[in-house]
Amino acid sequence: MDTASNVTLSELRERVTAAHNEQRSLRLRGAGTKDFYGEAIEGELLDLRPYRGIVDYEPSELVITARCGTPLSEIEAALKHRGQFLAFEPPAFKGDPTIGGVIASGLSGPRRMYAGAARDFVLGVTLLDARGEILRFGGQVMKNVAGFDVSRLLCGSLGILGVITEVSLKVLPQPRAEETLRFEMPAQQALEAFNRWSGQPLPLSGAAWCNGLAWVRLSGAASAVRAAHARMGGERIDPTPAAHWWNALRHHTHPIFTNSTVWRLSVPDTTPTMDLPGHPLIDWGGALRWYAYGGTADALIARDDARYSAAAANEGARARELATAAGGTALCWHGHAPPTGRFHPLQPAVASLHRRLKQHFDPHGIFNPGRMIPGL
Repeated sequence: MDTASNVTLSELRERVTAAHNEQRSLRLRGAGTKDFYGEAIEGELLDLRPYRGIVDYEPSELVITARCGTPLSEIEAALKHRGQFLAFEPPAFKGDPTIGGVIASGLSGPRRMYAGAARDFVLGVTLLDARGEILRFGGQVMKNVAGFDVSRLLCGSLGILGVITEVSLKVLPQPRAEETLRFEMPAQQALEAFNRWSGQPLPLSGAAWCNGLAWVRLSGAASAVRAAHARMGGERIDPTPAAHWWNALRHHTHPIFTNSTVWRLSVPDTTPTMDLPGHPLIDWGGALRWYAYGGTADALIARDDARYSAAAANEGARARELATAAGGTALCWHGHAPPTGRFHPLQPAVASLHRRLKQHFDPHGIFNPGRMIPGL
């Protein structure tokens, strides 16, 4: 099932080795749907979209392998035809990301808490490192990274270690039945309900809260879904508006994401509601908290003054403080980032590990410099 690509792996190697020898930075890019994500983007553009195509897909084995430039829509169409899907629900952000970008960002949708994160579905990758070497994980094991599951390590690395040229993913059968229930309740009550339901044998595949309404998705055998509904109660939502709700969360088209400043907090799902400004949205059964404020992005341009920037920085520092106290992290999704950067600061030992990995795979620092950590 090898679909011909418009560029060869040898051509990519030539571009990378030339940049490495001349110590020129490269900006790895697929469809550009996540250009906003992370720190400033630098370097000469290396467009990976031409290296595309589904290499192998065996539905009976629940595995699909594709080149990095393959559009997500192409992969999902092939899977849908055989009644299968990517259970981690990667976001598309109103575009059509490449599968390489999906894995490099490591982002997951509403089903993540119940089906697993993107990295849990990565079975193997092929990496083009800065020296032009083709490394296949986990077939080839590097001595000084032994002990790491490098395939999963690359998921969420934002391309700073090399070019993910090919990826193999585990896929799952589409649920036989699916139903969405809605409940009117305040945020704290919703968090308690989500945790209570998560501890019961219920076919949960999504649990979110916004504006006084809790939304719960059930997926699985029809009998299990019916029994869960009878047990939980709630208002059954028709399939079309239900799909619209979950897709708005997955692809970030919900109105909350139009605000000029949005913070993303990853915390234990039992964490109580947090005293932060803005409009809250809770996902992943309580483990993901979004806080948005400042109006639309156009409003931010009109208010881009020192006073507003200082207020945003203070609010960001408060978000980091609360997330850390809860045992989690806080990421400035977009808007005014604090001086420490958009991503939550790493502990010294973890930061040292990141630097060692970067030095091994990319000694001259040519791949996406500073995209994840300033100076790396």
